[in-house]
Amino acid sequence: MHHEAKKKILIVDDEMDMRIFLTTLFETSGYEAVVTKNGRDGYRIAKEIEPDLIVLDIMMPGEGGVHMYRHLKTDKTLKEIPIIMLSAVEEKTFLHYIKMLRIRLNDTIPQPDAYVEKPPEPEELLKIAESLL
Repeated sequence: MHHEAKKKILIVDDEMDMRIFLTTLFETSGYEAVVTKNGRDGYRIAKEIEPDLIVLDIMMPGEGGVHMYRHLKTDKTLKEIPIIMLSAVEEKTFLHYIKMLRIRLNDTIPQPDAYVEKPPEPEELLKIAESLL
């Protein structure tokens, strides 16, 4: 029987425990996890591997997750990749931020496919990932 290639999930988070938690969660569920700790690398890696799903932390030092999110969503080849936003911030705060950004940049940044507040529930996260893949 032809074994289908594992779905690739790119995880972008600056917290080591979170990276370990997410990698373990996805790998034990049969996915391939690729990990990086900042948005700049995340975007570069996304272009390289074209993952099936991206789990992106918003609050990261340097080029935060929102920048990476915007880059992804304005990139022709990458904009279709589903993104799960992971954040300690409440969803409404984030959506408000995206709205302000849209106005300021005069840009149509879509809302993320899913938004999960930290700390994520493993089951919930897997369910969302599966529904997006």
